[in-house]
Formats: sequence, structure tokens, C-alpha cells
Amino acid sequence: MTDQFDFIIVGAGSAGCALASRLSEDPKNRVLVLEFGGTDAGPFIQMPAALSYPMNMALYDWGFESEPEPYLGGRRLATPRGKVIGGSSSINGMVYVRGHACDFDTWEDMGASGWGYRHVLPYYKRQEHSHGGQSGWRGTDGPLHVQRGTEWNPLFTAFKEAGEQAGYGITADYNGERQEGFGDMEMTVHRGRRWSAANAYLKPALKRGNLELIKGALVRKVVIENSRAIGVEFETGGEIREARAAREVILSASSINSPKILMQSGIGAADHLHELGIEVIADRPGVGANLQDHLELYLQQACTQPITLFKHWNLISKALIGAQWLFFKQGLGASNQFESCAFIRSKAGIKYPDIQYHFLPFAVRYDGKAAAEGHGFQAHVGPMRSKSRGHVKLTSSNPHDKPSILFNYMSHEEDWEEFRTCIRLTREIFGQEAFTPYRGKEIQPGSQVQSDEDLNDFIREHVESAYHPCGTCRMGAKDDPMAVVDPECKVIGVDGLRVADSSIFPQITNGNLNAPSIMVGEKASDHILGKDPLPASNQEPWINPDWATSQR
Repeated sequence: MTDQFDFIIVGAGSAGCALASRLSEDPKNRVLVLEFGGTDAGPFIQMPAALSYPMNMALYDWGFESEPEPYLGGRRLATPRGKVIGGSSSINGMVYVRGHACDFDTWEDMGASGWGYRHVLPYYKRQEHSHGGQSGWRGTDGPLHVQRGTEWNPLFTAFKEAGEQAGYGITADYNGERQEGFGDMEMTVHRGRRWSAANAYLKPALKRGNLELIKGALVRKVVIENSRAIGVEFETGGEIREARAAREVILSASSINSPKILMQSGIGAADHLHELGIEVIADRPGVGANLQDHLELYLQQACTQPITLFKHWNLISKALIGAQWLFFKQGLGASNQFESCAFIRSKAGIKYPDIQYHFLPFAVRYDGKAAAEGHGFQAHVGPMRSKSRGHVKLTSSNPHDKPSILFNYMSHEEDWEEFRTCIRLTREIFGQEAFTPYRGKEIQPGSQVQSDEDLNDFIREHVESAYHPCGTCRMGAKDDPMAVVDPECKVIGVDGLRVADSSIFPQITNGNLNAPSIMVGEKASDHILGKDPLPASNQEPWINPDWATSQR
């Protein structure tokens, strides 16, 4: 192996795989991808319905967790990140949400010029191969296949009908012109398999002779000389090696590991680095700051008809589903089971949705460890734009040591009000006529939990991360002291170094983060190659005309 490359990408995750594919399209570019994890082969990752397994397996997950969260009674919350080819796109729930148009216009207002909705929409179209999406708004020949479920269960339809009965609109494609409303949820599944960034981008690109992948490579630091990144130092097979980048080093190592590697390399808050004896190369206090996430609750209702996934919660059924998937890539194993959803506004005066629903025809924990007694269904619900902010910090200068992660979940009074609203609006939806043939008792939180105080106790005890950490290497204007990268993803204060993954989001987007993370990889690749960005779109997204005066 030559140790000389044009580009070195750290992390074969959602953004890193897209970058590897785009940067290696020109045979003159020698590209190296360093990934600490190993292969994504095997049914636990490739079978969509098995999604609860990989994120709980040390083989595929970094095993991070938060510090005791002060506003959640000192609970430590799991923070899974993919440690495998494909990164978190290989262990996630496969839900595909671009985010709302207003999210990206907000990014631009926050200093990320050139990242408004009109700029990012063409990159979403470039990445997608949409099956059944809205014509003219979706890509149809990109590498990332996006499809809808079969809606095999009547509860999926009941959820959408209940939303309509409660006075909310229906959206034909929440990734198209209109996000707001109830509709079919989309998933990154293709021909029955998880369609991760590795399957979509990396594996086809590895057939080129100019792209090299090293698995089991722990990046210790970026090598910087005279304020320029010239390579990376990494550990593999017990030996420390160095690879050189003639052009650029790109960190796509996640919102936890990208800031960690920057700090290990001397880029971060000077006082924090001094404490750990790390030489300061660039004093960027924003590195590791601005940490954001989505929290959610599982609101569970008993089902009076034996039609939910509970009937398959036994070894024989699981074996049959597994066999059908293994041989034919069909059946219940070929879906993530999140087949209907909603995006709504919590109150009048909010311009675009701030609550997201995933609906599941089963009452179970996300990690698959505990099913509620008997048949049931549930909505995962949570606010989209919490004001709470946390941080990622180093615990030592040793690259093997896990970082300290504190989200400061629920540190704003508004967070509590928003979650209580989520519970009450969900109860109203589950109370609609469409659910009458199926509705049993409320399993969780339980009909006796009504007062603000009781709801707060339930929230404190039961709220879970939706696993959407982001924002720790925030993109902004070059003169913004808290920005880490400029609008071309260049690390401010160091040449030849960029960050391209969910850590650069100035503010968390509406919904799941895999789609926008891949979009960042797509758009960053054009900046890195010095190409003109794709022409801006003039398409106008739908905003509820009555948003100022009406909640629905």
C-alpha cells in the first residue's frame, strides 16, 4: 500500500461513503478511507426488521453513553454510533427524512451561506432514487434507494385516518413539496435489504482502483504542519502508521468522533486542550459545543384485535420471518415497520412542524428488549427543535479513551411544555374514530397520568434519545468565534482540513438525520473538488397558509 493519497476520509459512515464515491469518480484522485469498524455483512445489519440488534451489539456500535443527565434524574442515556462499514446508516432505523425546507433556510440565516433549501434540494435529488415520491421534487436516478412499506397492517392506515379526523392534513410525500401532515413513511430499503450508505455508495466505488479502504483503523490525530493538515496518524493491528494527503483530510467520523479527533489534533477550546497537555494549533471554542439531539416518548395503546407484531414475538415466528427474508428478501423481515408517520405543529404561530411521529403496529421498546403485555401499538413522538445544548469533551489525551458527552436534555422550561403537548395531542389522535375498532386501554403513560406534574414525572423517567446527535463542529461565517467550519466545510484556522457529517449542522433538522448527513457528503464533495455547486432550485415548498392563527 502506498501511504501517499490525494484525499483521506476519516469514517465510512453516511457522509464518508458519499464522499468516497464522489471524490474517486475521477481516476486521477487517489482516495483513502479509514474506518475503525469492520464488515457490515450478515443478517443482523442487512435485514431491515432486525434493526434493534446491531445498535445493541458492541461489534457494530461505539458504545457511547451520556454523562448523568441533570434534568432527567441523573439517568445516563445510550448514544449509539455505528462502528462498522456504513457507520450509523448500517445500524439505524432506516427512516428517510430530508428535513423541512425552513431548516436549511435557518442554517443560512445562522451563517451557513449557500446551504439554504434552494441550494440543498438539488443535492437531495442527486442522491436519491425515489420509489413513489412526488414527481419533480424527488431524485429518480441517484444511488440511494428510498421506498415505502406495503402497509400490510390496517393500523398504519388507521393512524393516517385518525390524523385526518383530528383535523390535520394528509401529505402525499413529506420529503416532497409538503412536509406537514400525516402520510406514508419512507425507508432506505432496496430489494428487501437495508440500503445503507455503504451499499449505495462505498461498495460500488471500491471497484475502482483509486479508492482504498482500511478497516480496523483508529485515527489518533490529524498531522498538521505550519497550520496545514498533511495527513493522519492512525493505529491498526497494534501498530501506529501515518498516511499523507497531498490535497485534503476530511473528517466524517460522526458528531461525537469528529470533534474528538479535532481536539486530539490540537483544534478546540484552548483552555480545555491545555488542561490535557495537548498543544493548541487552533483555538476554536466551538469544537464539541452546540451538541443537539431529538428526544422521544413511546405512547402505547393496547390493541383489542390480535393483529399486531406481538403475534410474531416468539421464536418460531421469528425463524419463519428470518427464513422468508433470507431466501426471498420478502415478508415482514423486509420492512423496518415504520410505515406511517406525521409532522405537525404544536401550536398556532409556529411556521412549520415541530413535532414528529413514527407509528409502529407493536408496543415494544426501541432496543427490542421488552414488549408490552399482549397486543398493542405505539407512536414515537417528540419535539423537533429543543433549545437545550450540550457538549462533547475529551476525558484524556489518550485516543482510546471515550469522550465525555453531556446533552443537557430538558434544560429549558419550554422542553417540558412541548413534551406535555406531544402527549396530549397523541391521546387526541388515538381517541379518533379510526382507532375505535382497535383501541384498548392506554398502556403508557396510563390514563391516570393527567396533571402537568404527573406528566413531567413520566417524561423524566421515560424519555429516550432518538439517536440524532449533531452540531458539534458547527458551520458558520469565518468571523463567527463559535463556528468550526466555514460554508465550504473547511476548518477555520487550518488549511487542507474539512469536516463533513452531521456535526456541521448549525441547528438540528426536522426528523431523522441520515438523509441530511448524506446530503452534506454530496454537497461537500463539490466544494472539495472545486466544482460549481449544482444550480439552485426555484421550487417553493408548502407552508400552511394559516400557520400564524391555527395549530392545524
